[in-house]
Amino acid sequence: MHRVGKISLAVAVCVICAGMTVNAGSAENTVNAVIKPAGVGAILDETVDADQCMEALEEAKEERKKFYGYENLGVAKVDDYLNVRKDPNESGELVGKMPRHAGADVLGEENGWYKIKSGKVTGYVRADYLLTGADARTLADEKAADMAVCNSGGLRVREEPSLEACVITQVAEGEELEVVAVEGEWVKIMLDDEEAYVFGEYVDIAKKLEKAVSMVELKYGQGVSDVRVDLVNYAKQFLGRPYVWGGTSLTNGADCSGFVLSVFKKYGVSLPHYSGSQAKMGTQISLSEAKPGDLVFYAKNGTVNHVAIYIGNRQVIHASSPRTGIKISNASYRTPYCVRRILS
Repeated sequence: MHRVGKISLAVAVCVICAGMTVNAGSAENTVNAVIKPAGVGAILDETVDADQCMEALEEAKEERKKFYGYENLGVAKVDDYLNVRKDPNESGELVGKMPRHAGADVLGEENGWYKIKSGKVTGYVRADYLLTGADARTLADEKAADMAVCNSGGLRVREEPSLEACVITQVAEGEELEVVAVEGEWVKIMLDDEEAYVFGEYVDIAKKLEKAVSMVELKYGQGVSDVRVDLVNYAKQFLGRPYVWGGTSLTNGADCSGFVLSVFKKYGVSLPHYSGSQAKMGTQISLSEAKPGDLVFYAKNGTVNHVAIYIGNRQVIHASSPRTGIKISNASYRTPYCVRRILS
């Protein structure tokens, strides 16, 4: 075995954190890949052999995966969303969309396009709009949020950090809630745009980036009228746009009811700018009867405080919170309070 000269584990970790791909074909290649960018000043007294060096690189890679879930991180650098296509060209079929600052594994590069995998989506994105290497990690460090991932079904979300506090809603297993703070046994979270609490035993906390949404998740169901198809497709154009409390602008920012108000306004439907008032419009139906364009409402202590547009396949689009903006969620990401049909 070739011995590596004076190179420290710290240098190896530094290299992997700088976004380099180290050739593991030989000890000499490993040495060259590590020493050349690190510089003489980075060499420390502690010496390691090639196996130790590669072990350090793998440990650093695993550490990155713990935080972001990706081995070769790419981050969408866009204002709203980045199209993911089946083939590496502008005419390629759309297979998904990456929201602003969403993460992905970069699998390869071809003619100015990156092949990526994010969530359930594998395809190609324009390289101009995806940060990689050190730039990606810098942006990820800034944008990745601590998320509480529900590890049991029917997680109760409470108003205060007490088992005696009122239950606002229940959250399904696997759903992610933005963490505000850990307070002893309790975790303060954001439930859309309001703070609430969950018991720490029933969540796993990890750094997360948004993931791509597949076209299957975005598709509407069968037998849907043209106006419903149009309305849902129109709403999806604003995926990734910002959340602004009290706002009604689909491009510059809206809150949940402002988003719904402005989408429906385009189709000649006038709605009040308050989710509780919107919940009194139209006809009440069950979630199982919902069609794209119907409205799904959520409540706190029996009072409606959030609204989303049903888009089909048990998915909704809504202006969720200042961190996520307009996003796609499971319709039952929290317990629906009621569903209303506005479009006849």
